[in-house]
Amino acid sequence: MSSVEMEVRQALLAMQDLGYREFHSRLIPGVDPEKIIGVRTPALRKYAKEFGKTENAAEFLKTLPHASYEENNLHGFLIEGMKDYDTCVAYLDAFLPWVDNWATCDMISPGIFKKNREKLVGKIREWIVSGHTYTIRFGIGMLMSLYLDEDFAPEYLELVASVTSGEYYVNMMIAWYFATALAKQYEAVLPYLLERRLCVWVHNKTIQKAVESNRISKDIKQYLRTLRIRERS
Repeated sequence: MSSVEMEVRQALLAMQDLGYREFHSRLIPGVDPEKIIGVRTPALRKYAKEFGKTENAAEFLKTLPHASYEENNLHGFLIEGMKDYDTCVAYLDAFLPWVDNWATCDMISPGIFKKNREKLVGKIREWIVSGHTYTIRFGIGMLMSLYLDEDFAPEYLELVASVTSGEYYVNMMIAWYFATALAKQYEAVLPYLLERRLCVWVHNKTIQKAVESNRISKDIKQYLRTLRIRERS
């Protein structure tokens, strides 16, 4: 372990909350509990802002893989704060293959992406066909957060629908994407349900999440319930 990694580890241990560690470890069952220190996200984000201003941050970003869940999250937050688009993407390309859980994946939302949506679409296309569970999930997540409003295009629905995976966390993100899209681009999304273009599990999960949403009217929810597919026993 390098001196920078030791510095980070000591800082994280100083913020440790054992009760939170026990609670949070149940939310990310794919992560070894021994790799979870137990640092609350607001505290980790605050530390990332401070640590990111130091020379040691650049050295830390070179050390992959990391030993703990929180070190991975810190790595993601440091990338998230980068102000140069190309640098941010390069570091993401190096980091995403090491992401091993949904929480780390979903925490990362670089602010610089909002100003570079046109260029980002091409990179999202690469991520979505990467074959790596959390790289795919991250790409779909970016489409969901940045391209369902004024920058929406129907081709993005087809891009997500074309993803075929046996991975739970990929399929859950696809369903989350389409449920969110139903709230924002209902007319464009509805044919995907009417024509059953999604696998049965994703189709039904999309409807479930849409019905649970506060952004969809009661009448539409009632209609969506009629579109559920009965799975064969």
